[in-house]
Amino acid sequence: MSTVLAKDIDLHAPVGDVLLRGTPSEGSSSNGSSDDLSDVTKTPKVKTTATGYETASPLGAPSAEKRFWWQRNKTYDPNAIATQPSVFDDPDTAKQYQPPADWENIGRFDPLARWTWGEEHKLIRKIDFKIMIWACVMFMALELDRANINQAVTDNFLKDLHMNTNDYNLGNTVFKLSFLCAELPSQLVSKWMGPDRWIPTQMMLWSIVATCQFWLSGRRSFLVCRALLGIIQGGFIPDIILYLSYFYKHHELSLRLGFFWTAMSIADVVAAFLAFGILHLRGVHGHAGWRWLFLIEGLFTLVVGATAFVLMPPSPTQTASRLRGKKGWFTAREETIIINRVIREDPTKSGMHNRQPITPKLLWKSMCDFDLWPLYIIGLTFQIPETTPNQYLTLTLKGLGFGTFKTNLLVIPSTVFHMITMMALTYAAEIWGELTLTSMLGQVWALPFLTFIYAKDITRINKWTAFSIMSLLLSYPSAHPIQVAWNSRNSNAVRSRTVSAALYNMFVQASGIIASNIYRADDKPRYKRGNRALLSLCIMNIGLYILTKIYYVWRNKTRAAKWDVMTEEERVHYLATTMDEGNKRLDFRFAH
Repeated sequence: MSTVLAKDIDLHAPVGDVLLRGTPSEGSSSNGSSDDLSDVTKTPKVKTTATGYETASPLGAPSAEKRFWWQRNKTYDPNAIATQPSVFDDPDTAKQYQPPADWENIGRFDPLARWTWGEEHKLIRKIDFKIMIWACVMFMALELDRANINQAVTDNFLKDLHMNTNDYNLGNTVFKLSFLCAELPSQLVSKWMGPDRWIPTQMMLWSIVATCQFWLSGRRSFLVCRALLGIIQGGFIPDIILYLSYFYKHHELSLRLGFFWTAMSIADVVAAFLAFGILHLRGVHGHAGWRWLFLIEGLFTLVVGATAFVLMPPSPTQTASRLRGKKGWFTAREETIIINRVIREDPTKSGMHNRQPITPKLLWKSMCDFDLWPLYIIGLTFQIPETTPNQYLTLTLKGLGFGTFKTNLLVIPSTVFHMITMMALTYAAEIWGELTLTSMLGQVWALPFLTFIYAKDITRINKWTAFSIMSLLLSYPSAHPIQVAWNSRNSNAVRSRTVSAALYNMFVQASGIIASNIYRADDKPRYKRGNRALLSLCIMNIGLYILTKIYYVWRNKTRAAKWDVMTEEERVHYLATTMDEGNKRLDFRFAH
């Protein structure tokens, strides 16, 4: 019996670089070609049951799936079978991936389940409406409370608290360091409690701290509040990503993470408009405008956090509750489709219960996964060239002569364009099936603008020209959504995915610490020394992306050299006896 790797069918399949056995039905989706299936067995699918072998219905053809809502080609057939071949279609390999009895979704696991493309696409839109939109709202609340410091400094914030820009840098550093230190512990708590319980709890706690910034009295209280915000907010992002992975396939999650970070940009736009209005409250009851800013936006997050307890079900099969409805959000048929389409693509997603804690041994094992280190290194440096200018944008605009209220409105264009370019880059990565070089485009975009602000003193040119240069720089297409999903794909197990998501974000937060200390008071107003460092880092990042591409190509070739020479029997024996797990298996291929 011959076999074929999932990567030979779907370049975006993660685990799925495991063995597939199957044949398309005559009515299967015609988005793909049956020529791709020449190495796939032609025998019917069967499943071992209590009564013996039961013949399953035909499977859909492995094909280029519809990745976008508007995508419709001439041969699209909504009534074609969408169920894709997987390891569960062969009794020999199915035993190696059988979900444990305590998996929360085990009641809906059915290798014989079949559904159409029309059913699947309708269900994905329902998941987007029920799950994804609320995840974006929660992320917007996070961004409001962690980034409104940028609007506060356009008021008399630093002067009122008797601080300077170095104190501002220190506050950003303390926040990032606290955020970083809390990432992994928060992720472990989330895995133990469940994201549906921990995330709303986080939001309620940090909203209280954010609101208390109304009563800041000086440098010490400022630093304490920044530290507390970082500690409580840390881990929120990987917690949400882990939660979303319960509902989406890998390529679907990549695109939705683009919308996720777009929500952050939308929050920045909303924050600018809110700041324009709220800062006009300066003098009301004798308080500064920035105090009202912290108070009002903190109370908004408190409401969102309380609502999250209702709108975050534990899993696709646990949506029924007193407040969500006794029948839940999904029908039995829809739950079956959600569970089986996700686990057929990535069988490792059933490896742990959604409230099962990670042991110290598993934690250490995940941290030692050197194949993910290239992504961690990229996470440490790729955003620095743009983060530093972004943190200083409002201060730079005020220094150019723009007033407080106009400054808050002038940050909107770069935020909007950044949102557009980021989504375009995320979609491009999925269309081209290329992650590394697509991610590198953000560095290529920033390079000429960083060169300009290093070579030219923008404080001495026309202020509108300087504004345009800074806005174009900060409109760069961020690869962050691509890289978060990329890290998840290459983890290939719930255990390692949980830890790697936190570790990756820790490195990203560490980059924020570095970025917060590149512009120093003794280098102002031109910051030539700082801009030289940013330019050097941008060039270095381009080299890092190229080296990462080379590394993953090499790793895949060395594994293929071993796997391809094995016979069918040797492969089945390997799957049955190997101690290799996750991305260490010979049949796994790294995305790049």
